[in-house]
Amino acid sequence: MATQPQDLQRHYYTLEEYYALEGASDARWEYWKGNIYCMSGGTPEHGIISSNAHAALAFGLRGGECRPLTGDTAIWTPQNPPYKYPDASVVCGEPQFKRIEGVGALINPVVIVEVLSPSTAVRDHEAKFTLYQTIESFREYLLVAQDQLRVTHYIRKANGAWERRDVTDMDSSLTLESVGCVLTMGDVYDGVTFSGEIIS
Repeated sequence: MATQPQDLQRHYYTLEEYYALEGASDARWEYWKGNIYCMSGGTPEHGIISSNAHAALAFGLRGGECRPLTGDTAIWTPQNPPYKYPDASVVCGEPQFKRIEGVGALINPVVIVEVLSPSTAVRDHEAKFTLYQTIESFREYLLVAQDQLRVTHYIRKANGAWERRDVTDMDSSLTLESVGCVLTMGDVYDGVTFSGEIIS
């Protein structure tokens, strides 16, 4: 009788095994309660959008006290240790890092950007967002689709509630209120192909 996937015993990775993998690999990995996921690579669209988002943030924030960071910067997540790797983030003032097994994990991000993939979309919208909300400095969250023109923007209001807005129009823009930066959809999706049409 053939073995069914549900009958296979799943290996539970310890944090020590995760740290060993992180230290020995050039790739970026995330630890999720005994599971390990590779965060490097991805589709060409994922890479283009991530690069576009960082470049647009860098341009919009130039000359100010806030700066964008790339997906190589880990973000400390105390509620599900040790850290996660978003596709981009923004820090204001002096960046503060927690050293964890040789990795410097940022503890004071203000904006976090995730480019959605089919395998991560649900986690990014739900579990990861919940984790990020435990970071005191965290104020805005961008979830950028790569298979359609859609950016979901969450902003923490003064009363602590999170307000959601979905942007689906190429001629639209969104304002990151916490850092005083405007992003246009044309900048975010520049060079991305949807149904054979390259956006430029």
